[in-house]
Amino acid sequence: MLIRILARFLRPHWALLVGVIVFQLAQSIASLYLPTLNADIIDNGVAKGDTGYILQVGVLMLGITLVQVACAIAAVYFGARASMGFGRDLRTAIFSQVGAFSEREVSRFGAPSLITRTTNDVQQTQMLVLMTCTLLVSAPILAIGGVILALQQDVQLSWLMAVAIPVMLLVVGGIVSRMVPLFRLMQGRIDTVNRVLREQLTGLRVVRAFVREPEEVRRFGQANTDVTQTALQAGRLFAIVFPVVMLVLNVTSVGVLWFGAFRIEDGSMQVGALTAFLSYLIQILMAIMMATFMAMLIPRAAVSADRIGEVLGTESSVVVPLRPVSDVPLSGSLQFRDVTFSYPGAEAPVLRNLSFDLRAGTTTAIIGSTGAGKTTLVNLVPRLFDVTGGAVLVDGVDVRDLDPDALWARIGLVPQRPYLFSGTIASNLRYGKPDATEEELWEALTVAQARDFVEELPEGLEAPISQGGTNVSGGQRQRLAIARALVKRPEIYVFDDSFSALDTATDARLRRALASEVGDAAVLVVAQRVSTILGADQILVLDHGEIVARGTHEELLETSPTYVEIVDSQLSAEEAA
Repeated sequence: MLIRILARFLRPHWALLVGVIVFQLAQSIASLYLPTLNADIIDNGVAKGDTGYILQVGVLMLGITLVQVACAIAAVYFGARASMGFGRDLRTAIFSQVGAFSEREVSRFGAPSLITRTTNDVQQTQMLVLMTCTLLVSAPILAIGGVILALQQDVQLSWLMAVAIPVMLLVVGGIVSRMVPLFRLMQGRIDTVNRVLREQLTGLRVVRAFVREPEEVRRFGQANTDVTQTALQAGRLFAIVFPVVMLVLNVTSVGVLWFGAFRIEDGSMQVGALTAFLSYLIQILMAIMMATFMAMLIPRAAVSADRIGEVLGTESSVVVPLRPVSDVPLSGSLQFRDVTFSYPGAEAPVLRNLSFDLRAGTTTAIIGSTGAGKTTLVNLVPRLFDVTGGAVLVDGVDVRDLDPDALWARIGLVPQRPYLFSGTIASNLRYGKPDATEEELWEALTVAQARDFVEELPEGLEAPISQGGTNVSGGQRQRLAIARALVKRPEIYVFDDSFSALDTATDARLRRALASEVGDAAVLVVAQRVSTILGADQILVLDHGEIVARGTHEELLETSPTYVEIVDSQLSAEEAA
């Protein structure tokens, strides 16, 4: 999976990668050439006392060193550009994929895990790309070139390399193999920390209301401790690597000097050659150490790439049609035809054989007990889920065949839990219609019974809204969400228990204002309160996923015991009449 992700998202940055390879190649060649020049100075300059030769070769070495530095800087620059572009493209791909998910896929992964995969996991793979661009070319060239040039200096000492290199590879390979499962475990535990933190921040009021701060602190502490312990285990293994590398490096250097001294003594080797051999051996072992550092990044990046690949490889259960229908006359009609819906793994369907029509200029209300399937029914209209049986039609076309943009443009949804985005009141109201004028915004606020409290704010329409709308009350949040749908002016309005946070008087005023404002549109209302739906043209009584009665308020009072039971539990006889 790691290779596939790297190949896919590095392809657009091939020019930068070519630059990295060219500059690293030049840097590595310069690094390999310098020890030979240094040996030449010692054996042919210093030994003979030729100052002119020493200066001539020294100037050449200085020039090569400057070229080496310049190439190193250029390689790091191009590598950083490539890795940052890789991270940007990968985050964009994950975000686009998640944006196409239905509620089913989002629930499967969980929001905290998706956030971790988009941030921390991408960062791990991005770090690997950066280090790869920095070390990938230079490490093998230095290792292979160092071996060849070291053998040119003296073959008799090569047995030291034949011992040192395998020892280092075996030790490092053993350590890295133990780090892989730890990194996988750590990424999962980071998910847990994010989930616990998200729950505590989102449910802060509940935590305080039930005086659960100590328990929540302990729960977060346990999750935090689990991550820390796993990180410490990986860190201990990581800490072993460099001492081992340095031990092998130092022991090998001592061996080269020890055995090289005997060869110099018997005249088989010159001092400069020994110096060059030692330099090449150090370069070889340093290249292996750099490769080791990359090898330690690869396991964690591989784990992260697997987690990213799970997201990118998951197809949404709500599939965009191959030949979407977009040219459909606007009629404002909504039909359910024998609709059945089951959640994956559920023993029984949530909705069974639902059929009803909703036409422009009419209001259809849905009422029923908690768990009857009302919200699930609403989610089928904008294709947050797809039906498992039957069909939902908008303007006579199955929503599964409609172009998604054409479908969503026809629907104004006010969800059961209204959500406002960080920004301003105006930016939230323009969410469905970016070019809406201030006059349109104020008109929508007036209908939604939100104008008064917005006018009281010093900034008015530019008043700031925090993430989720947490700086306004529940009733204000609902009214702003209703106003947002009104600004869009769709042909089908869907209100999913959108008046529950309003007091009775505000609810009544809002319904009267809505009646004239959305009179030409089709309106689908899900409600818990009977008073909200008294004037509906059609009321559907939902019970255990089935429509058990339908009709107007007066008709249902005469024909539906279930509806009468709901009415009696909420309204007095005078109100129900």
